Amino acid sequence: MFSGDRRQFLRQAGTASLACSANLMLGRFLSAQAKSSSTEQISRVFVDSRRTIAPLDRNLFGSFLEHLGRAIYEGIYDPGSKLSDSNGFRTDVLAEIKRLGVPIVRYPGGNFVSGYNWLDGVGPKQDRPRVLDKAWNSMNSNQFGTNEFMAWCKAVGTEPLMGLNLGTGT
Repeated sequence: MFSGDRRQFLRQAGTASLACSANLMLGRFLSAQAKSSSTEQISRVFVDSRRTIAPLDRNLFGSFLEHLGRAIYEGIYDPGSKLSDSNGFRTDVLAEIKRLGVPIVRYPGGNFVSGYNWLDGVGPKQDRPRVLDKAWNSMNSNQFGTNEFMAWCKAVGTEPLMGLNLGTGT
């Protein structure tokens, strides 16, 4: 595992990316401006996979779940399907996610979280309201909520990462 903190790593990676991009772009700009230059400067980046500075954090290869299209309903959660277990989770999808070894999954992901009210997705399913998802202009039954996500993560063997609603503040 990387011995420094994650923010430090991201800052350094971002700085390196900007430096490489700036070098490439600035190099093109300067060569276009100074056609009379007799030497062409070439930038190269070498990656030596045999030399390890620090182990790569597997959480960089995480994923997310969003109520977009059929990603949740009919995707990972489909209680009426013959492919689903007693929790309504698609067993074929569970097997594939396990096979991939996805280390961490964020929920809710993407635009959906900015309008999601956490209280709508907890408690008895029959009491959960159907609401308009303003991000995708579709109805959400809230049958797959926080409890279902946690159970799904446990079934898949992944770590849950909870997204926060900073759009409406719920």
